[in-house]
Amino acid sequence: MKKYLLALVAVCSLTVSQAQTVVGDATLPNSVTMGGTELILNGAGMREKVVFDLYAGGLYLASKKSDAAAIINADETMALKLDIVSGMVSSKKMIGAVDDGFDASMNGNTSSLDAKIEQFKGFFSDKIVKTNVFDIAYIKGKGTVVYKNGKEVGSIAGLDFKKALFGIWLGNDPADDDLKDAMLGKN
Repeated sequence: MKKYLLALVAVCSLTVSQAQTVVGDATLPNSVTMGGTELILNGAGMREKVVFDLYAGGLYLASKKSDAAAIINADETMALKLDIVSGMVSSKKMIGAVDDGFDASMNGNTSSLDAKIEQFKGFFSDKIVKTNVFDIAYIKGKGTVVYKNGKEVGSIAGLDFKKALFGIWLGNDPADDDLKDAMLGKN
């Protein structure tokens, strides 16, 4: 009986470990469901600043892809998961990073999306602490929906906004080159 239980525990543990990916101090699920669409983890990595880990980031798509431009431009349900692993990430710093990210993604010309960017920054106005998890999902036909710790905090319509937003991580001037490559499954 003991051997049977040990074998059962080993199989269950293996199943659970295969359903998740460990990135630094974070554990990301290998699949999520957004807007009724099952998405698989395309790739994941760590956002770093100097030598500090800030958050684990994962890109979720309906099927694996490595073409950043195709992902950015696709009108398909997809998501980003940001698992905060550092107490250095604050609301103020996240909002500043969002500003910098949109500026880089849009080559300094953010005026067409200023109102939507301000709305998006508002989703990060509450206190951010280590272990917070943000899901940023683009749901085809609805727009971008942001969740904090599983609770919806807001949504923004428009494929134009989604393209600029996903460009923060996947564009030509991404927030972190290594994280971009990791999300694209390149390392």
